[in-house]
Amino acid sequence: MTTGAIDLELQPRELMRKKVKQLRRDGIIPVHLYGPGFDSRALQCQAQRLIGVLSAAGGSTPISITIQGESGTQLAFAREIQWNPKRDDIVHVDLLVADTSRPVSAQVSIVFVGDSPGARNVSGTVMQTLRFMDVQALPLEMPGQIEIDLEILTEPDSVLRAGDIELPPNVTRLTDADELVARIELPRVEVVEEVEGVEGE
Repeated sequence: MTTGAIDLELQPRELMRKKVKQLRRDGIIPVHLYGPGFDSRALQCQAQRLIGVLSAAGGSTPISITIQGESGTQLAFAREIQWNPKRDDIVHVDLLVADTSRPVSAQVSIVFVGDSPGARNVSGTVMQTLRFMDVQALPLEMPGQIEIDLEILTEPDSVLRAGDIELPPNVTRLTDADELVARIELPRVEVVEEVEGVEGE
């Protein structure tokens, strides 16, 4: 399970409202930085850099924000990403400033590693039925992902539920403990029925 913030520098934005179309044509994405006790800011960032950070951070890894020409940093999470449905590109991003002393909730991706003895013994496959887990933690202690070693699935009928996943003591599971995370699917066996011949008269 990985933690830690990703650095991102933003620039103050002067073009507003309809004029932001010019920014997008120049490969720049408008960003809105806001949060409790924080004066919201209209900012911007080069599209390539911002997309790279958003891809790495997802919704659970905090982003350490600095603003060009200003001192200090803000810890934030990506909260809303607006896409252009026609061109499939980002048109606007909202970043929520987080209080490092207050727990936040997030959906953290579940990643399988290793091999399952139970599946291997019967030539089966591990089916992942839950890809994200809802958890709560302080911003800097939020896991970037939850890794599960499939070695724990030792039998063909083994199942993994959310309550079976061991989390760090500073991370609280919000997903229901009985939620199914993974199971082993046995290979399909085709049954060929024998067709009896029909005797002639």
